Amino acid sequence: MTNSLGRRSFLKTTAATGALLSAPIIQGKAQTKKFRTATIGCGWWGLNITKNAIASGETEIVGLCDVDQSPSRDLDTVHREDVPGYDASRPYLEKAQQMVEALCGDKPRLYTDYREMLEKEKPEIVIVGTPDHWHALPTIDAVKAGAHVYVEKPVCHTVLEGKAMVDAARKYNRVVQVGTHRRLAVHNTSAMKFLWEGHAGKIGSIKAFVVSGYGGDHRTEDSDPPQGLDWDLWCGPGPLVPFNSRMHPKGFRQFMDFGNGQLGDWGIHWMDQILWWAKDEITPHTIFSSGGRFTRTEDNTNSPDTQNANFAFDNLSVTWEHRFYAGNPQEKTSIGCYFYGTKGVLHLGWLDGWTFYPSGRGEKEVHEDCVFHNKDKENIKEVFADLLDAIKTNRRPACDIEYGYRASCMSLIANISLKIGRSVAWDQKNSQILNDPEASKLLRRDYRAPWVFPEV
Repeated sequence: MTNSLGRRSFLKTTAATGALLSAPIIQGKAQTKKFRTATIGCGWWGLNITKNAIASGETEIVGLCDVDQSPSRDLDTVHREDVPGYDASRPYLEKAQQMVEALCGDKPRLYTDYREMLEKEKPEIVIVGTPDHWHALPTIDAVKAGAHVYVEKPVCHTVLEGKAMVDAARKYNRVVQVGTHRRLAVHNTSAMKFLWEGHAGKIGSIKAFVVSGYGGDHRTEDSDPPQGLDWDLWCGPGPLVPFNSRMHPKGFRQFMDFGNGQLGDWGIHWMDQILWWAKDEITPHTIFSSGGRFTRTEDNTNSPDTQNANFAFDNLSVTWEHRFYAGNPQEKTSIGCYFYGTKGVLHLGWLDGWTFYPSGRGEKEVHEDCVFHNKDKENIKEVFADLLDAIKTNRRPACDIEYGYRASCMSLIANISLKIGRSVAWDQKNSQILNDPEASKLLRRDYRAPWVFPEV
């Protein structure tokens, strides 16, 4: 038998957590000011953010930038539905432009080089929805140009890129919001309130995980890039590798030159939830990871299909587990965090909301359902609203770049540990690996010319 906390509980939660859902942006009053807004990276998720920016009623979409203009690439289904008379034969960016025009009447100018767009359009807000290896440079260049930024997670591909992003946000006094939208999600917020109030007791360990059924083991051969895709620019500061349709669009996260695997994709959400639960006051001091490619032996991706990581905090043990096979039907969930406390266990999930399993005999389980927007199950609306309010009130946003950086570091340092095969002593305050020159070299990578590694 379950006991739902319901909507009333959520309203109490928002009052308790202050800035997490802050005051509504519009407060029922008409706004005359619209922020000039541009998007870099107009794939599925970049356009999701753009649509939420439009829905806020406070943006004018002035520019769209993407290196892929190929007619063969289609808008994602959820975006095609917004375009009356959708014409699949048009170049990709024109399709994105058509979507924006259909939603709000804006007709943004189109670019393949974000630097040109920043110079010509002078946006006040920039959305960075690119693959991981293209997060740092556009974000830093945007804040230098005077724009506030919404950047997707993980904030960086290497640790010191992320440090440069934080430094740039502070130096130029710009709001940089990270797409870790679970900090503003209804059920995540109420779960945190439940934990902070001590209903699960003292938390001694946390397990974060994503497991799934068998995803196949097949190879896709390299090919010529489609006409209209600037593959050299897509690779950018990363190595110039042959085009592969498994890599683009959407598949880059499983290629470690451009993404950070499952731990850098899903894992950062749960690392961020753990740090948020800890009120962003602690970070791990020692990290160890093991795993490899044990089932995908023919596949041409190169991220680990199996990975476990241990994060040692003072007075807290955190573990991570992912695999692309053998889900957990017996646990009836495949994703989330288990918070193990002296009064019971709280599972904080995704589509299944959260559930507290008390350890006391005869005590009832407590459950709250998830609340999301649209078919993509996200809470971008709240995160973009918080970004706008942070800009207007000159405060740090709920999903500030520094929070996103710390969560990204947990994933990135675990990947370094996996690569070198030993534990890593991590100093988050100084962004340093201690007493391990080999591991320290992996905090950054050489950029491919003419791109230059960011220093702020």
